[in-house]
Amino acid sequence: MDLELLRTFLEVNRTRHFGQAAEALHLTQAAVSARIKQLESLLGVKLFDRLRRDIRLTPEGHRLLRYSDMLISGWRKARQDVAAGGAKQQLAVGGSVRLWDILLQDWLHKVRRSKPEMAIIAESHTPDLLTRRLLDGLLDVAFMLEPAQLEVLHIKEVALIQLVLVSSRPHATIDDALGDEYLMVDWGLAHAVEHRRLFPDAPEPHVRLGQAKMALAHLLDIGGSAYLPVRMVADDLEAGFLHVVEEAPKIDRHAYAVYPVRSAKTRLIKEVLRLFEYHIDLDDLDIE
Repeated sequence: MDLELLRTFLEVNRTRHFGQAAEALHLTQAAVSARIKQLESLLGVKLFDRLRRDIRLTPEGHRLLRYSDMLISGWRKARQDVAAGGAKQQLAVGGSVRLWDILLQDWLHKVRRSKPEMAIIAESHTPDLLTRRLLDGLLDVAFMLEPAQLEVLHIKEVALIQLVLVSSRPHATIDDALGDEYLMVDWGLAHAVEHRRLFPDAPEPHVRLGQAKMALAHLLDIGGSAYLPVRMVADDLEAGFLHVVEEAPKIDRHAYAVYPVRSAKTRLIKEVLRLFEYHIDLDDLDIE
């Protein structure tokens, strides 16, 4: 099967619009329609229900979705493994977006400096999809805050992420910080439970954000308060742009590397995991 048919199928599903898919793929809308019809003819099923102003996957289309992603990713991985500029080693790495922002980007740079000859595929996905791609063999190692406890996966803690409540206003109290200007950052279910335990009477946040990077930009531009990693806000704390809410408890989150127990790349994975140097304590900073 031509993989371009699957790429077209994925793009139509992503945009839910033949015209937008055609623009993204640099094709005509007629070419996109022809590819979908060809794929449906090869499989003998209908993949999309074409409604007046909407395009929806059929049950058969939903089943194809996972295999399309696997086939394309598998081919990309195989192509890089076989002909990645003569690279002798390859590593497919995945992580959640929130960890790329605060942890994985610097680590990836260290890996590249340490092993410039190694081919790398780096992706960001949700924890559920990361786990599925590990089990399908499309990733060699993934990084998560709350990994699934499965016997076939090895889980290793790689970093302690210390979250501290910071505010754009100096001398803010806990009540001030958790008021109308508070930004609730999504650090996973365990964090949400811990946050509720620590602050049972706190009002419901007006703003919820999926990434720490979004919250930091908001604090520096508009103001407010949020629980953010010490490492991320260290420079802004020392410069006086942000301020620690002194009475607020720190919250520790742990980041984990997850990889198959039976992996041919275990030795390589252990080598690159040694390059993690993350922990920065609030007491290490020069804050007046």
